[in-house]
This record gives sequence, C-alpha cells and structure tokens, in this order.
Amino acid sequence: MKQFVLTPAAGKRLIAKAVARHPQVQSALESKTVVVVAGTTNGYVAEELLACVGQGGEFRKDRFFRGIILPPHRPQREDGRFSDESGFPGDVVIREGVWLKGKTIFDVAADLRAGDVVIKGANALDLANRRAAILIGHPQAGTVGAILPAHYGRRVSVILPVGLEKRVSGSLDDLAARINAPGVPGPRLLPVPGEVITELDAIALLTGAKAQLAAAGGVAGAEGSVWLLIDGDPAREKEALALLQSVAGEPPFTV
Repeated sequence: MKQFVLTPAAGKRLIAKAVARHPQVQSALESKTVVVVAGTTNGYVAEELLACVGQGGEFRKDRFFRGIILPPHRPQREDGRFSDESGFPGDVVIREGVWLKGKTIFDVAADLRAGDVVIKGANALDLANRRAAILIGHPQAGTVGAILPAHYGRRVSVILPVGLEKRVSGSLDDLAARINAPGVPGPRLLPVPGEVITELDAIALLTGAKAQLAAAGGVAGAEGSVWLLIDGDPAREKEALALLQSVAGEPPFTV
C-alpha cells in the first residue's frame, strides 16, 4: 500500500484525465455530441477533451464558469457570478469531433439524444452513496434546467466530475429540503442524477489500483488536499504513483 497527497488543483487534473478516458466519452467524441458545461473542474475536463480532438490551442479555462465560490476578501454577487462576464467563452460543445465554439448547453440541449454525453460539475458530494448535488442560483434552475429533460426524456448520459474536497455528511435530500425551504436566503441545492467521478474513481479507471480517502487538509497552498491510500498489485501501485506524481505540480486555479 502507498500513500499520496493531492491538492484540489491536482485532483481536478486527475479527474479530467479520467473523464477523457471514460469509454462513453471516448465513443461520443467520435460520433456523437459531448457537452462540457462550464465550471472550474470542467475547465480541466475541457482541456483534456479538446486535446483529444486536436483543438485545444484556443481554449482558456480561467473564465470557464458561471458561478464560483471566492474567499471573503473577494466580493461577488450572491449567486457567485461576476458582474462582468464578457470573458465567458460559452460551454464546450464537441459534435462528431468538432468543437462548436461559442455554443452553450442551452443551444444544443433540445437536440441531444441517447449516446450523447453531458459533463456537469457539482458542489456537494455524498461519497458513501455516490451522489452529487449542485448549487442553484438561477430562478429557472440554470444549466441543470436544460440537462434534466435531456437525461430523463431522451436518455442522455450525465457524468459528474467532483473533487473529494466537496464531500458532505448526511443526506443530500435532507440538505436540499432545508436549503430550498421558502424564505431561506442564498442559492438552492439540487441533488442530480449521473455518474460521479472523483479522484478515487479516476485512479481506478486509469490504473486499476484501488484508492481510499484516509485524511484531508493542509495549509500554505495545500488547503483542501486529500490524503489517499493506494492499493493494488506492485505494477498497478507503481502506475498509480507515476500518474499522481504527473499531476502533483498542477498550479492552483486562479481568476
């Protein structure tokens, strides 16, 4: 058994590499549509997928989000959005291997069909039950409002890349019921369907080794880090450590 510490940024890169290797995503990249909905983790995913189709040169992830959480000394709107969104590039829509620049999930949601894939980040993770939930700031439920009809109505696959630093305790449904009650200020919370992919899943998908969360935390740039136990035969452990070392130097996400 080996041990390794991952920062949130390194975890995002690791997850992105796994999503790019996911069999459903690989298949859809060639002949279907893949939609990467803007978000900080999904910025890494978009980089990896656009590299797969040889079109990553013009993409920048530094404004690839609609709402984010910033520290108290960085004031922002209640819904997490910037007052100036002129730098927002749109979501990344890849149809039959071609990046449709400037398109968003709202432009293509009605045309999505079975075999297509939507990749959407999350804000809360129930690790034990492999469920995720999303903070909602928009009165029509934002991008999730476009994704759910495609998923439930036309069997479009949903993949949810989410880092372990977003884990919560307790029932997501109970948390949502409290947050969504009338009169409660701030964003709402929506548990969503889809396949959750964390750093643990990424290690298994990419190397076949088993990873377990053992501890967490850090300072001086390591805030939110996770301490992982890596288990497998010697070859898989070696491959997993090489993979983790390859992403360990990922710089923090900055805006």
